[in-house]
Amino acid sequence: MDIFDFSQGREGYYGEYGGVFLPEILHATIEELLTCFRECKSDPSFWREYVALLQNYSGRPTPITHLANLSQQLGGAQIYVKRDDLNHTGSHKINNVIGQGLLCKRLGKRRVIAETGAGQHGFATATMAARFGFDCKIYMGAVDVARQRPNVFWMENLGAEVIAVEDGQRTLKDAINECMRDWVANMTDTHYVLGTACGPHPFPEMVSWFQSIIGIEAREQLLGLTGKLPDRVYACVGGGSNAIGIFQGFLSDDVELIGCEAGGLGAGSNLHAARLAYNDASVGVAQGFKTYFLQNDQGNMNETHSIAAGLDYIGVNPIFAYLWEQGKVRFEAATDEQVKHALRLCMRTEGLIPALESTHAFVIAIDEAPSMGRDEIILINQSGRGDKDIFTIADALDDQKWKNFICAKADQYREEQN
Repeated sequence: MDIFDFSQGREGYYGEYGGVFLPEILHATIEELLTCFRECKSDPSFWREYVALLQNYSGRPTPITHLANLSQQLGGAQIYVKRDDLNHTGSHKINNVIGQGLLCKRLGKRRVIAETGAGQHGFATATMAARFGFDCKIYMGAVDVARQRPNVFWMENLGAEVIAVEDGQRTLKDAINECMRDWVANMTDTHYVLGTACGPHPFPEMVSWFQSIIGIEAREQLLGLTGKLPDRVYACVGGGSNAIGIFQGFLSDDVELIGCEAGGLGAGSNLHAARLAYNDASVGVAQGFKTYFLQNDQGNMNETHSIAAGLDYIGVNPIFAYLWEQGKVRFEAATDEQVKHALRLCMRTEGLIPALESTHAFVIAIDEAPSMGRDEIILINQSGRGDKDIFTIADALDDQKWKNFICAKADQYREEQN
């Protein structure tokens, strides 16, 4: 199944979702980007250069790991994990930024900007900018700057300027808004390295195309390991780039695809980011595209919450909006409490420390595996590693020694900012 062939003649749409809803001033820049992207997609040498760079610089292909201990403990399906946490910079985000960096070189632009929530996209973008010699500015909500301090440290030391956004909720949505403002003001020499499969066309298609390398690899690897395709594939969904990446390897097969959203404090709490799993979202237009957003009756965006900084986005990518309505992807939600328990289980049984975002996928897989047969196979996309979450995890697991350390570091950070 080709995810880019749902438009029925309307490029950039997936069913009714997607499109380009931007100020007139940006239309020429978007058209320039779209033209360049079309050229790259039609040039086989571009994809070869992209794959070679990921192999030689980032460490692809990432392996698949069989979680034998966890599978035995749960007593159901055999659980396998696609290890995109082993990429350089610690997540799947490097796939997209390397692709966009190559595209930026073709455009002849020397400055890149990016938004980031968990910090992994910012870290990856700063790394790519250092590698390619671009000037780099990263916008990050002030709340996320505080809770993802390790990634901020690396971004700054890689040469990026990190801007703490104080508007709104001071999280990912607000960082995207600031990035858009910067792009409008500097579009002549600047490329916006959007981090997820959202935003105006061609970003959903472009990010999905670069991330499809996850699914291409995973399909071949699992067939080689087990001789069969998985029965179910699980991936966390904020904007949805890692999920749409791995799902593309199995969209044409009889494989159930499960997107795992941030349940936050639970259904009915209004403090979550489960757009589709809780049926709390409605169709709207924001930040350049049409999809399901968590919004009120007046179209104003609601407050969101997740223990995972990368999952608290207000909307879901337009491709998933279409696939969900078509029944091709099922959506579930994992609460903060469930994530804490699943993370501890993964650490103690398998020695794995998935990022808090990725742990949402583990929650749903762990919950559903026992009801499946022992000859069935589950594949989870571990899209990031938990190094970046050390302070949040220590606080969540109520480790008093580390909480004291966190408080001291937070006080030091505030003094530095003042």
